[in-house]
Amino acid sequence: MIMRSLEPLLAEHPFLRGLEPGHLALLVGCASNVVFQPGEYLIHEGDEARSFFVIRQGRVAVETSAPGRGALPIQTLGPGDILGWSWLVPPHRNRFDGRALELTRAIALDGTCLRGKCEEDHHLGYELLKRFSRVMVERLEATRLQLMDLYGVHS
Repeated sequence: MIMRSLEPLLAEHPFLRGLEPGHLALLVGCASNVVFQPGEYLIHEGDEARSFFVIRQGRVAVETSAPGRGALPIQTLGPGDILGWSWLVPPHRNRFDGRALELTRAIALDGTCLRGKCEEDHHLGYELLKRFSRVMVERLEATRLQLMDLYGVHS
């Protein structure tokens, strides 16, 4: 079996493409390969946000719980997407569930490790904040659209 460094895998991912090589090297120090089986949760709403996931293969449902309705799908993520931004924002609690819909391969990045590296290198922190801001806006927009659909509001 050939072992491949995580650095080129991170560099190739659309979310991290164009990140300075030194910053990529810092991220690798917080990264590990992970695999999730269908139905397995990557994150649970309300739990401590320990990681974010760079999805390489598979599909992940982003969901929230709705009283009396169970899991409410917000978005489906796949290769090239990111799951988990709550590691960046206090109180570091997941805002959604993330459940593998099929075999999913990802790179997990440890949030505590990353926060420390961002404190040491504010340029890295600002670059990640800009990138994660886009992810947060996408999730909020997907949630807004789901709520409009749920309550029958159409524009």
